Amino acid sequence: MRKPDKHFSCYSCGTVTKCSPGAAPCEALQGWLTVSSWEGPGVVEHYHFCSFSCLESWADTRVPRVPEVFLDSFKEDKSK
Repeated sequence: MRKPDKHFSCYSCGTVTKCSPGAAPCEALQGWLTVSSWEGPGVVEHYHFCSFSCLESWADTRVPRVPEVFLDSFKEDKSK
């Protein structure tokens, strides 16, 4: 019985690549980026990205942003 291909998808854009049975995942994911994240005791999640742009957009969603109104309060008033 033939093992089915394993599929990997980019966590950000959904691009799919497949890994043939018996092939190492590193062959299918060549050029991709993988992030491992400890989600809890003994729980590791792996996120695959097809490009740095996709990794960046994913990371941007996980980093808290400083509200623009707060940053605006530090601007100098040039009307004086």
